[in-house]
Amino acid sequence: MSPQVLSRISSVALLALIVLCVVWEGWLAPLRPGGSWLILKAVPLLPAVFGVLRGRRYTSQWLSMLSLLYFTEGVLRASDPGLMGVFALIEVALSVILFFSTMFHARVTAPSRQRSE
Repeated sequence: MSPQVLSRISSVALLALIVLCVVWEGWLAPLRPGGSWLILKAVPLLPAVFGVLRGRRYTSQWLSMLSLLYFTEGVLRASDPGLMGVFALIEVALSVILFFSTMFHARVTAPSRQRSE
């Protein structure tokens, strides 16, 4: 797969994960009525937005590791009742997509894999 395609997949997954975190903890299924401080879990993803949109390899490297935290949270909360469990499964799916797309993007754009012209 080309780096551009992987970068686009990463961008969509990252933005969707940010939106999910904010909407989930802010309005649709917060831990407490009226919203929750867990809405701040989207903040660590924000510095990655511009790097991913620009296809930067370094951003893909550290974001692939960060996405594992969201995977872990989603797995832990997947057994929650109602909408919380559904959102947790969506978070798991988005974090897996984000992990693999950033990991493969970093791999494909590695200097050792570039063709010498």
